[in-house]
Amino acid sequence: MKHIESFYAATANDHDDWPRLEESIQTDVCIIGGGFTGLSSALFLTEAGYDVVVLEAARVGYGASGRNGGQVVNSYSRDIDVIEQRYGAESARMLGSMMFEGAAIIRDRIDRYAIACDYRPGGIFAALNNRQLNHLRAQKARWEHYGNHQLELLDETGIRREVASERYVGGLLDLQGGHLHPLNLALGEAEAIRRHGGRIYEFSAATAIDYGNPNRVKTASGEVTAKFVIFAGNAYISPQVEPRLSGKSMPCGSQIITTEPLSRDQALSLLPNNYCVEDCNYLLDYFRLTADNRLLYGGGVIYGAREPQDIDNLILPKLLRTFPQLQGVKISHRWSGNFLLTLSRMPHFGRLEHNTYFMQGDSGHGVTFTHLAGKLIAETLRGDAERFDAFANIPHLPFPGGRRFKVPLTAMGAVWYALRDRLGV
Repeated sequence: MKHIESFYAATANDHDDWPRLEESIQTDVCIIGGGFTGLSSALFLTEAGYDVVVLEAARVGYGASGRNGGQVVNSYSRDIDVIEQRYGAESARMLGSMMFEGAAIIRDRIDRYAIACDYRPGGIFAALNNRQLNHLRAQKARWEHYGNHQLELLDETGIRREVASERYVGGLLDLQGGHLHPLNLALGEAEAIRRHGGRIYEFSAATAIDYGNPNRVKTASGEVTAKFVIFAGNAYISPQVEPRLSGKSMPCGSQIITTEPLSRDQALSLLPNNYCVEDCNYLLDYFRLTADNRLLYGGGVIYGAREPQDIDNLILPKLLRTFPQLQGVKISHRWSGNFLLTLSRMPHFGRLEHNTYFMQGDSGHGVTFTHLAGKLIAETLRGDAERFDAFANIPHLPFPGGRRFKVPLTAMGAVWYALRDRLGV
């Protein structure tokens, strides 16, 4: 099982493959999942001197970590005002103090390990109506309260200066955000783990776990004995391996296309300062330029992670609605991938046993939050669980309708929010 056909796979840096686990080994920490959550956890832990094994069912970065829009977006899928309303002032204080840490970790990793992943600073939240612009104005004040002073509110003239589209009435520019080639970031982090003595095994899916002290994680052709186990597979964890992880989350699909390379002048006429953009709709669109001047455009959600039959038909009309000047442009790559959604849209952390942890459900903010998650689990294993528990203490409810009906019921709810988006209310 190689990486899916995507722009990212086609432009991945040269890298050595990792072996398949075909023996019984011992380690301090066994991490299940070789995406950003697992890689970030492994890198923080190996830097701290732990012996770490990562089990990946396919290839490093095979899932959402190597397929996403490549946007480095701060905060969470619910902003800090909603967090305070739902969970109280102390939760807001704790989570607010970490809102911008994930992006800082990514920049540090890129610099420290010289990871070539086309990082560019700057991201824009684009408002399609005045209600959304007012929300961004309030968001700017909240983010500044928690220490982000690299923000600029854009009026209609300002957004037209940054995005050559007539769809938007304003926006918020965050210079602490940015965009990058996510698969190359994952591959670079895996090499950093190798440098610190960590072991990664590809094509080595966990098939069963015997919990105990120590734990035993079995694969098709090997076994890992570990003091600690960390579930880090998000939407790609098999419910058969650990059914307790699936009840309060739902895999969802997102689709992306890239154009053929544009001329440099044409590319920069669309996004003159090469910022990435996401709009403020409930079912949002997102786009950016790649290093070779393609427009990468994604949007929409398919609940239950079904594979769409025609990605171009889903996404190209969105692209042309935003940039009608690209009428007739050819599409070079199209692909889909799954992320894990929670009902609250907040990350889901916890302990399954006294020495087994899970981190999942980033709900669309996975690029940045997974990097913070890795730092928090490393702190926890070293004896300081305060920040991990700030997330673990957030209550999570199952999706209504149970296993059979949660997908159609959630889709019906999304139709309501999409209608609100179109009406601007």
